[in-house]
Amino acid sequence: MLAHKIAGLTVAFAAFAAASVQAEEVNVYNSRHYNTDRAIYETFTKATGIKVNIIEGNHDELIQRMKSEGASSPADLFITVDAGRLAAAAQEGLLAPISSPVLDAIKVPANLKDPNNAWWGLSSRARIIVYAKERVKPEQVKTYEDLAKPEWKGQVLTRSGTHSYSLALTASMIDAEGEAKTEAWAKGLVANLARPPQGGDTDQIKAVAVGEGDLALANTYYVGKLITSAKQEDRAVAEKVGVIFPNQDGRGTHVNLSGAGVVKTAPHPENARKLLEHLLSPEAQRMFADGNMEYPVNPSVPPHPELTKLGSFKQADVNAAAFAEHTPAALRIMDRAGWK
Repeated sequence: MLAHKIAGLTVAFAAFAAASVQAEEVNVYNSRHYNTDRAIYETFTKATGIKVNIIEGNHDELIQRMKSEGASSPADLFITVDAGRLAAAAQEGLLAPISSPVLDAIKVPANLKDPNNAWWGLSSRARIIVYAKERVKPEQVKTYEDLAKPEWKGQVLTRSGTHSYSLALTASMIDAEGEAKTEAWAKGLVANLARPPQGGDTDQIKAVAVGEGDLALANTYYVGKLITSAKQEDRAVAEKVGVIFPNQDGRGTHVNLSGAGVVKTAPHPENARKLLEHLLSPEAQRMFADGNMEYPVNPSVPPHPELTKLGSFKQADVNAAAFAEHTPAALRIMDRAGWK
């Protein structure tokens, strides 16, 4: 009888120990691929003892994976580089509203988090217009809409229209101006392209520097990385281009963000909350700002000095949840406009 009790206690203790070990981890479904993030996770593990397991992939693939896995999904925290995908995940019922005294005290701006706290922005970037200093005066281009004007025929550079950065910008314009005006703009922009869309934002900036076009759409952190690059040729590119924050006399410059949400079926929800709190802490926000040249969403943390030198700007205050709502229409518009 005693042997049976001891055996039972041994099994119970083993189960408890296994549960304890399991509790000291957090699984992140992640579509951000920056070295800076690894360092941030390491600081979290060092401070808490909680191991961070990273499952990487495309944001749409990760959303589909969570949907197919259902309640058995190992995902605790979903992190992506596009607010529209975060909002879509929330609309699919994949994310759980979460709040805590720590998160509430950070005061993340309302347009950089979900209205119901289903996701929180981690860092932001402005979608700017980069121009050739030798060939363009900044007063010639004040808005995104200016990129569609006939005088810029053959001078505009951009990445693919199906990329999340392009879709988010177009979706935000739909929210501000409606579908008809946005489609007219998209068609005008395509008519002004210097070449078929190709490459990433850095490729567009470099193309402006060598004269393939005069204007390009890009995110601020790509400019920041060129400015602070250890490579002289990158810094030379940055010296040849200037930055315009569009629509400052109107709705403001479009801002997209990276963000995170706790998965509704998370096996380790408390650890996910702790990691989210860490990602919004001054320490981690400083690392986002300095390591990847992104704007912190924690208002107590200033941007990198080189980003500050680009100038202050008014942000469009549309909540990123609108990106998801208008993304299907944006995709149809860009397809009809030929922005591939």
